[in-house]
Amino acid sequence: MTPNSDPTVQPVPAAVVHQVDAADTTLHNPQYAVVSLGSNVGDRLEKLQSAIDALADTPGLKVKGVSPVYETEPWGVEPGSQPSYFNAVVVVKTTLPPSSLLERGHAIEEALERTRDEKWGPRTIDVDIVTYQDVVSDDPKLTLPHPHAHERAFVLVPWLDVDPEAVVPGRGAAAELLARLGTEGVTARADLELSLPE
Repeated sequence: MTPNSDPTVQPVPAAVVHQVDAADTTLHNPQYAVVSLGSNVGDRLEKLQSAIDALADTPGLKVKGVSPVYETEPWGVEPGSQPSYFNAVVVVKTTLPPSSLLERGHAIEEALERTRDEKWGPRTIDVDIVTYQDVVSDDPKLTLPHPHAHERAFVLVPWLDVDPEAVVPGRGAAAELLARLGTEGVTARADLELSLPE
């Protein structure tokens, strides 16, 4: 994917963010959840948007916030061994329990042809539940919050764009966690934008 070179297209500032509403009357007793998206295979931006659209089409789930796009170095592998990622964070309100939200995430990955040939390998799409309300769980099928969320700048940076008061349950304020990590390798792509589904 190359930056848009059309001079008539104005870049979208990274500060333009769809903010989370304080109230939601479309769902009964909804829970706040944060989902991280990443892609480094194929049309990365299209894969992120497809995942967002699929989340929005999920019964019992409403997408409330979509972060700007960031380009990041692959995590957990040798530098230069994989293409860079496009990453974003989506905030949702949902009546689905965590297990059902996880199943939906896996279904989206399957639909977008993700393969799991190697740990931290390249992928068309990665759909990770970062947090679900204030739940803390060490269930091996779904650890909450995500066990690496607090040490991944590519999650914390876009999450803070959507929710500046974000907290990783059991770990602390996302802003403080990010201050310790730094933002090296996480680059804002102000020339790209994801759409918040209606």
